[in-house]
Amino acid sequence: SGSSRGLNSFTVSSRNPRRIPESAEDDGAVVKAVGSKDVSLRQWLDNSERVVEALDCLHIFMQIVEIVSLAHSQGFVVQNVRPSCFVMSAFNRVSFIESLYCTSSSAEEKNATMCSLKHRVFPPHFLLKWPKEALFCLWLLHPEPASRPKIDEMLKSEFLNEPRDDLIEREAFLELKEKIEEQELLMEFLLTLQQRKQEAADNLRRTVAFISSDLQEVAKFQTSISQRQGLNSNNDDGTSSGSRKRIKMSETSNSLEPDLQENAICKSSRLMKNFKKLESAYFLTRRRALKPLAKPLTRNAQMSGDGKGSTADKSSANSLPPINRLSQRKQGGWINSFIDGLSKYLSYRNLKVKADLKQGDLLNSSNLVCSLGFDRDGEFFATAGVNKKIKVFEYESILNENRDIHYPVVEMSSRSKLSSICWNNYIKGQIASSNFEGVVQIWDVTRNQVYMELKEHERRVWSVDFSWSNPTLVASGSDDGSVKLWNINQAILLLHLVDGTSVGTIKTKANVCCVQFPSDSGNTLAFGSADHRVYYYDLRNPSVPLFTLMGHNKTVSYVKFLDSSTLVSSSTDNTLKLWDLSEATSQVVDSPVQSFTGHMNVKNFVGLSVSDGYIATGSETNEVVVYHKAFPMPALSYKFNTTDPISGDEVDDSDQFISSVCWRVQSSTLVAANSMGNVKLLDMV
Repeated sequence: SGSSRGLNSFTVSSRNPRRIPESAEDDGAVVKAVGSKDVSLRQWLDNSERVVEALDCLHIFMQIVEIVSLAHSQGFVVQNVRPSCFVMSAFNRVSFIESLYCTSSSAEEKNATMCSLKHRVFPPHFLLKWPKEALFCLWLLHPEPASRPKIDEMLKSEFLNEPRDDLIEREAFLELKEKIEEQELLMEFLLTLQQRKQEAADNLRRTVAFISSDLQEVAKFQTSISQRQGLNSNNDDGTSSGSRKRIKMSETSNSLEPDLQENAICKSSRLMKNFKKLESAYFLTRRRALKPLAKPLTRNAQMSGDGKGSTADKSSANSLPPINRLSQRKQGGWINSFIDGLSKYLSYRNLKVKADLKQGDLLNSSNLVCSLGFDRDGEFFATAGVNKKIKVFEYESILNENRDIHYPVVEMSSRSKLSSICWNNYIKGQIASSNFEGVVQIWDVTRNQVYMELKEHERRVWSVDFSWSNPTLVASGSDDGSVKLWNINQAILLLHLVDGTSVGTIKTKANVCCVQFPSDSGNTLAFGSADHRVYYYDLRNPSVPLFTLMGHNKTVSYVKFLDSSTLVSSSTDNTLKLWDLSEATSQVVDSPVQSFTGHMNVKNFVGLSVSDGYIATGSETNEVVVYHKAFPMPALSYKFNTTDPISGDEVDDSDQFISSVCWRVQSSTLVAANSMGNVKLLDMV
């Protein structure tokens, strides 16, 4: 009934049975949760294995009387005072609930006893063993309702208020049991804490052990270098030419010593500044080395400036100096990997402006550069963007000529804003572009004209890429949720019949923002999507992706291959992520090898380029940021400043951002552009 719901939260403490619950006014609120050891009074009474103790029964009865009295004092009429409406804790503390849906026993003996009680007939053993209790019950069961005691009379009765030493002892016993339970809880907490700290100590001992092992390995390597140096010195002792050589080497070393010391101090300072992150990278590398690797997907390949493979360094492992080859034999592969990453991370101090590209239309409001690219030999680089122009500049002339304005050697105009360009790495002078109208164009730079247009996309095309292993194959990704594959030779044959016919289409459910071929295969392709994922397809079976890379939480804007099985992705979630497909054990890969943070990218396309393990990206702080694949924090950065057109001074403009970056092949130089169209050639020094 509604009048009894206000008692749902009533509970009486054995220490202070007259305490009024704080939530008594909360109609219908059940504050006391039924614990795993709680039982209903009905279940407790029906338990055939229960030992009947007079003190327990009296203690429980007094709590029920207190609960009913408290209800009456607050104006509630308790209509459902049944055993199933009371819950008892492990220490016999009673709480009232309106309904627990508890089952009761239906034994014949119990039914007969209850029927006899209705007529005030008690079992003989009850009368003999508990005469006072029997007399009290006869009062409660008086045939005349008016003669039955009221709740206040019960509370004041001699039976409930007579001094009982055994009751006091019972209360003390219950308090003792409660303290024991508290001590047991404390014991459980301390044992769990001890176990966890012991596990931490064991892990720490194992960590110290393998660090000691690594120190021994490095010490052996240093010893081998010292022995080899001593051997070379001994071999030179017998000749005058050797003496002259040593004198010259000594003079050279003396002149270089201050620079070497300064460089060592700088490296040490950077190492300590980033110690925590380097420590994390060290342990990550160590764990990966201990993990069994899956079968490699494809062979590895050295990458060039735009994320493509290069044949120039295929034999570099065989042409290493003797000391390097010795280190490879002496040290574990993972140590080589970590040392290589650490060395490259600390090799350069900053990014220095090598040249500033000054264009006549720099003050044009629509001069955003969306894409940059070097040709296969690094002789020329091209810019393209919202000004609807592809401009080709000669690298050496920009580098060597100090002019007020630099003019492109070739300038080609498009009908629409350009989103992406890519040089053909086999056919020199050929560029593919994509634009905002959904058209893919193939340009002949030598003739200064477009000679092919591929029109199948229904919306803006964000990205275009030439295949390295098949230079006639082009891929494009669009806002229409599709990736198109084009064969230039086939398109030439059909040019007079249709406006370019694709040779394959991969449909997705979201916008495609970037496409990229790996360096060693024309049969695979990766692309990033607005659904936060990277997809890797075998083009011989385009019905389902070979791998789906899940880790970003916003749009994937760029994908670049570091080698045939390792790629890096960029997203507007402020991160770059490194993926190793050779370690993939299922089609869904949700654990990137590395996550790079330190730049800002939440809404714009800021560019991405890779070269020899270095990863360059832009930032919405108008900075170029360079990472090395081994470590999650930036290695270098350079902030663009805007030149005031009146004073000529450089000013910080927070509204600008880096819009594109690209490494020059086989070098430490990259070209970068910002949203104002300011283009700079930067060099790692």
